[in-house]
Amino acid sequence: MEFATWLAFFAACWAISISPGAGAVAAMTAGLNHGFRRGYVTIAGLILGIWTQMVVVGVGLGALVATSALAFQTIKWVGVAYLVYLGVQQWRAPAKPLADDAQGEGPAFRPWAAIWRGWAVNAVNPKGTVFLLAVLPQFLDLGAPLAPQYLVMALSLGFTDFVVMGGYAGLASQVLRSLRSEAHVRATQRVFGSLFVLAGAFLALFKRGA
Repeated sequence: MEFATWLAFFAACWAISISPGAGAVAAMTAGLNHGFRRGYVTIAGLILGIWTQMVVVGVGLGALVATSALAFQTIKWVGVAYLVYLGVQQWRAPAKPLADDAQGEGPAFRPWAAIWRGWAVNAVNPKGTVFLLAVLPQFLDLGAPLAPQYLVMALSLGFTDFVVMGGYAGLASQVLRSLRSEAHVRATQRVFGSLFVLAGAFLALFKRGA
């Protein structure tokens, strides 16, 4: 990949990562529930989810999702159901103030569950598949080996997501750390739960031609 092409793609990566969506909500929710450092475990899952999408697009399955109504609808509604499920879980979470990471207190933290949650948010999202299917080919040199180009793209997008989602998680953990009363914590959790449900609603309205 030529440097000028990579630079253009790298700029696009920042726009993709900064754009608000279910991934940003997941990162902020992780920061709210578990703090900045532990929030990065969920972010690792988000990045793995993006890489899964890129593999899907790279091997050609993305074209199937984009052209097959059944495949698209199946994956879309699984994604909608999962986002709504996360929203309900956030609404029902215990209203405990965010504890300091080093104290090991606060809501129960299970690393593999956090990674899985982050992965599913990005991987089970046909909107992301269709988006990457439209964006990635614009930066590919079809006359050169594709695998190294996809690797560079994956690392670039992973880096920008690592930085941006970390910013979202850090913002949530620092700003919301001051919430001490159960009423404030519960209200905040319900806001984030509602955002997950809203993300699911937007995904439900998404169509392949959008």
